Amino acid sequence: MKGRVLDGAALVLADGDSVATALGDLDDGREVRDGDRTVTLADGVPFGHKFALEPLSAGEAVRKYGEVIGRATEAVAAGEWVHTHNCESTRGRGDVAATEAER
Repeated sequence: MKGRVLDGAALVLADGDSVATALGDLDDGREVRDGDRTVTLADGVPFGHKFALEPLSAGEAVRKYGEVIGRATEAVAAGEWVHTHNCESTRGRGDVAATEAER
């Protein structure tokens, strides 16, 4: 399997990813170890959904698969569920690519 499994609970697909993917429904308050750090889930995270491994600032890139998959639309604390309520996809967005190229 590509990536690394954290405590049998989540999958991190590449070094440098800022999110992990839940391998089952995870309850809030659960502690998940990632090497030397422990992330405590602030929210319940459904199977297949993501949670932040580190704090993300509003506008900061969200990384999964070693690639940018979106941007945080608000500040996200480590352990928070990352989904459409706080993350906007940038994949396949020609309007975002055009804006990025203008910078």
